[in-house]
Amino acid sequence: MIPRHEIPRTARARAFVSFAAGAGGRLLHLAALLTGETPGSTPYARRLLTAALSRTYADWDALRGDDPYDRTRQDLVARYARAAWHRRLGAARRAQDPGPLGPLTPHQRVAVVLRVYEGVPEEQAAALLGLPVERVRALTARATVRLARPGGAPGAPEPGR
Repeated sequence: MIPRHEIPRTARARAFVSFAAGAGGRLLHLAALLTGETPGSTPYARRLLTAALSRTYADWDALRGDDPYDRTRQDLVARYARAAWHRRLGAARRAQDPGPLGPLTPHQRVAVVLRVYEGVPEEQAAALLGLPVERVRALTARATVRLARPGGAPGAPEPGR
């Protein structure tokens, strides 16, 4: 017979495993977009996702009515943003990244991934990143312009010129 104090942990674990199995693929894709790693090789994205899922599991009982996907996405983006801001993942990282978001700065990448890929409203993205709404709007606009240029280079000629 299972001790009474073990039953909630088992149900909790089953609920979390079900969530992770359902949302894990999309969250890994989100992490790979943020880090700029190719789909076949995503060690940094996997580390970020593992840490975010660990945090979600630790807070599982406190979620109450909150969406675990939103909570995990928030933690994932915050972890990437902290690393990008503090480690200055800038030009050297972008030079290695041949992916479609390669020419973007970490700030622009986070804004575009949240706004375009995830469909997060500007206000929510701004709150998530701790930035004013106007800053998120400007980062998204600059990133869109940079991605629209051939080669994504900041000084590249406009299409058709």
